[in-house]
This record gives sequence, structure tokens and C-alpha cells, in this order.
Amino acid sequence: MRAGTPISASVQSAVSELLSELHAASGCEKLGLARESFAEILADVAMKYLPAGATEAESRTFLLSLRIEELALARACSAGHNTAWELFLIRYREKLYQCALRIAREDSAARDLADSLYAELYGTTTRDGQRVSKLASFTGRGSLEGWLRTVLAQEFVNRYRRTRRLVSLDEEGEEGSQFAAPEPEPVSSPDSRLEAATDAALASLSSEDRMVLASYFLDGRTLAEIARLLAVHESTISRKVDKLAKSLRKKILANLTQQGMARRQAEEALDVDVRDLRLDIRRSLAQESSPPAFPRKRESRVEALQEGQD
Repeated sequence: MRAGTPISASVQSAVSELLSELHAASGCEKLGLARESFAEILADVAMKYLPAGATEAESRTFLLSLRIEELALARACSAGHNTAWELFLIRYREKLYQCALRIAREDSAARDLADSLYAELYGTTTRDGQRVSKLASFTGRGSLEGWLRTVLAQEFVNRYRRTRRLVSLDEEGEEGSQFAAPEPEPVSSPDSRLEAATDAALASLSSEDRMVLASYFLDGRTLAEIARLLAVHESTISRKVDKLAKSLRKKILANLTQQGMARRQAEEALDVDVRDLRLDIRRSLAQESSPPAFPRKRESRVEALQEGQD
């Protein structure tokens, strides 16, 4: 538990009651994670997300809803247990690479992106004598694979932003926006039906959903920033983004099949780089959106709108 954050009696009681069961189910024994350490992790997560005054029954329900095995694996890795890290690589290394490939669209760039994340996940640095690992922020409220995809996508966007900062100020326009680089000619012309299907799918969204997608995929806003805009919890936005990405893919596939495409042909059509589409994705997402229009910027993460999240 973090210093200065007292554990409520209801959370403490729920953790004590469920500890034996959850410790056994999580595989902590083989990961090298002690009962006491795991108890602190469970209490920390519960205190972070449960509302003040939560009852013991609510605390038990919350703890039982966690992805307990994935939480134990992530926290054991962040604590530096080699057995846990080896298991993590077996389960997630190839998945991370495949996700990176969908984002970067090129093998060497994808491997570089995925590999760059390992040091941060493993925790090779220390702060105030404590190991620093990104995996220490995983709370088990969603899947570890989905969390890793989000972290990877954010790393890609951060790299993009760092690259953008190297552009000379002389290339900025009167209103402070950088001139866009000339668009390369697409290798092949995407089927016009894909553009129509994508436009129709985006148009079917509510103004709030379009704002969320534009903020996250186009403008690189964090989940926390979007949550503050809408006065909801960060986890609500995380679930919303994941749900919208899946829903959009299904809608686009449905629109394509309605236009006469076979299912397999429609799925292959979605493999196109969204930047090759003659479609203004930002315009479609920004329609009737509130708040005001964001700065014009093209982020490669928009590809996820069509690829969806598994």
C-alpha cells in the first residue's frame, strides 16, 4: 500500500477473507510473489478504485472481478522475479510484436517498437531505491493483453511526437500548424466501397463517441485527459474506446458485405493503410463534436479504428 493511504476496514477484511483463495488461483507461488506482497497489491487496487464508504460485500465483489492471474504475473515481473518475466515473454512477446506490426506497418520498425518497450516493462531503473516498471501500474481490471496494446500504441504516438518536435519552426504556418508532408502515392488504390463503408460507420456514431475517438486516435490525448473532459473515470473511457473500435470494425465489415463484398474480401480490404483512403477521417469524426475542433494532426494510431481490438 502506498504511504499515506490508509486501508479501509472493509477492504482489509475482504482482502483477509479472500487472500488464500486468490493467492492460490493467481499462481503467485510459482511466480515468487509472497502472500503479504499480494495482499498489499490487492488492497492498493481496491482502495484506488472502490468509492469511499464501500462495504465489505462490495469490496469482495470487486476483488473477485479482477484478472487475478494476470495481475499477479504483471506485478511479479515488476518486482523483478525472473520466472515471472520468462512466463510473460512466452505469453506476450509474439502478441506484442504482432500488435506493433499493425501499428508500424513495417517489420523492422515493429520489432524496434516492441523491443523498446521491454526495458520499461521489465524495470531496469530504480527510483528512491524502488524498481521502476510500467507493469506496476497494471491493476487487473481489464486484460493484460489489452493494457499492453494501449501502452504500445501510446509509445508509438510518443515517438511520433518526438519526431514532430524536430521539424524546423520555419515549417510552421501562420496559425501555428505545421505544413503536412507531401502524401506518397498509394501502392494500390483502395476499393471505393471501403471509403463509403468507413464513412457510413463513422457517421453512425454519436457526437460524444466521435469526440472520444478523435481525441484518442487522432490527437493523442490520454485516457485520463478524455475522462476529465467528460467527468467520468479513466477506466470508463478505456472500455469505451475498446468497445467503439470493435463496433466500428463490425459496422464497416457489415457495410462492405451489404455492398456485395464477400466476407473474406471485406476483411482483406480492411488491411489497407487508412492513410491511403480518399476520406477525411478527421472531418467524419469531428462532425457535431463538442468541444471545439482540435489541431489538425494525423496520427498513425487511427489505423486501429479499422483494425479493432481483439
